[in-house]
Amino acid sequence: MAVASSSVYGFTQNTPSAPVTIQVDAAHTTGPYTAVWSHVGADEPNYSTAPNGQQLLRELSKLSPSPVYVRLHNLLTTGDGTGSLKWGSTNVYREDADGKPIYDWTITDKIFDSMKNNGVRPLVEVGFMPEALSIHPQPYRHTFPNGSVYTGWSYPPKDYEKWAALVTAWVTHLHERYGAAAENDWLWEVWNEPDIAYWHGTPEEYDKLYDYTATAIHKVLPRAKVGGPEATGVAPGKSEAFLRQFLEHCSHGKNAATGATGAPLAFISFHPKGSPTTVDGHVRMSIRNQIRATDYGMRVVASYPEWKNTPIILGESDPEGCAACKGAQNGYRNGPLYGVSIAEATARDVEVAEKNGVTLQGAVTWAFEFEDQPVFAGFRELATGGKADGKYYLVDKPVLNVFRMMGMLGGQYVAVKSSGALPVDQLIKESVRANPDINAVATRSEHHVDVLLWNYHDDDVTVPPAEVSLSVDSLPSRKVKVQRFLMDAEHSNAYAAWQKMGSPESPTAQQFIALQNAAKLEEVTHPTSTAAKDGSVKLDLKLERQGVTLVRLSW
Repeated sequence: MAVASSSVYGFTQNTPSAPVTIQVDAAHTTGPYTAVWSHVGADEPNYSTAPNGQQLLRELSKLSPSPVYVRLHNLLTTGDGTGSLKWGSTNVYREDADGKPIYDWTITDKIFDSMKNNGVRPLVEVGFMPEALSIHPQPYRHTFPNGSVYTGWSYPPKDYEKWAALVTAWVTHLHERYGAAAENDWLWEVWNEPDIAYWHGTPEEYDKLYDYTATAIHKVLPRAKVGGPEATGVAPGKSEAFLRQFLEHCSHGKNAATGATGAPLAFISFHPKGSPTTVDGHVRMSIRNQIRATDYGMRVVASYPEWKNTPIILGESDPEGCAACKGAQNGYRNGPLYGVSIAEATARDVEVAEKNGVTLQGAVTWAFEFEDQPVFAGFRELATGGKADGKYYLVDKPVLNVFRMMGMLGGQYVAVKSSGALPVDQLIKESVRANPDINAVATRSEHHVDVLLWNYHDDDVTVPPAEVSLSVDSLPSRKVKVQRFLMDAEHSNAYAAWQKMGSPESPTAQQFIALQNAAKLEEVTHPTSTAAKDGSVKLDLKLERQGVTLVRLSW
């Protein structure tokens, strides 16, 4: 386990007024580093083809050597291909007057081309229901934020054979267009959150949909990795019951498509979420809710011997539930708090997986970018932007710089001890309220050690920075180069720069360029050569609350 834990090292609480000591043993490897964070997703697939959407995909692909997976809703939804909040469409399926299918891959080709050309891999979500196949087609397109979003696309098919034929035809086309990558590199899944109103059918009808869909995929791509059920955050009650019945169906149920026993399941997916509020005029996060849902879902999976070793993907792992919703409680999204919460949750997800003896394959951040919206409008997104003087400008939010720092990790985890770390069980029980979680993970590659440190608290208030004494031991060289990168209220933070501009709703081209420069990951110290005394380097630094920093020692 690479996350420091105060329970292991005898600390019962933080004392943020005193220096926090963080010790890294570069010789003590604890397991291979996996970039579980390298997954993102969005409701609006058509934004991936817009100029700023394509630019963001390119930036995501460059985060690290690990592949970045992109999960998109609405890939089979009926419509003209225009996007809006929580909506997208591709018009892949219609029927003629005699009820015969008419397939059209024009729009989905643009979406998949955009992913391929910009270096990311699809996590293909097979959904939602085309209008001509839905048992309850009207009303079909919703008008979010007005009225229900769970319209005709959320219903079962009127004909499962026609649904399977659509999936077969689509997968055949994708295989012909994109080759072996569709089978060997992509991930495939069925629907989204079928335990709530995203699916207006019974659990048994979802199992039937899964059987027909997985069979259709494997008819074309026998080795494709198909998983699910992408249920909501698992908790006692309906969500747990849904996940359990699905796992039992995949083990022992009668397959509706083949008549055989069980169904293929390459990975298991569910959605842990937090629930921020506002308290005394500031945002208060609830990392506890997010990590508790992860822990509970993993315990459910671990209770099945036949599934305990199946990889888990947290299909939407976020501080709250709605990327396209705004409100005071979501005010954290533009600034550093969103980024530090990603660092905190990612590290804790890995820790909880180890605690439960399961394998975490990925955690999907449900955030991308929104078109035709004011800059820094308050959506949960990785970047904002707009158009000025006929040119498009993408401005990365601070959170994307946390991904950049996580992308610098690699190789093997090494042991870390922090006197400022909270035990994960305490975090699940109490969240991060009394004292901050001042924590770290570290990795070692052939020629460098990278230490990612963060200072997280649920309450987004200004307090004095934490003093941190960092010691990296067992270095193989007598001299190392030291670099430090930082994201906080003043660094790697385009939102702060935008506020200093006077918060223009429609920045000029010159202002956009300045914001893009402010959005870059900032190296806050000049690279310096330092003697490693007896194989150790000691550094003293200050870290603001909601700050994330990466220290790289290279030789």
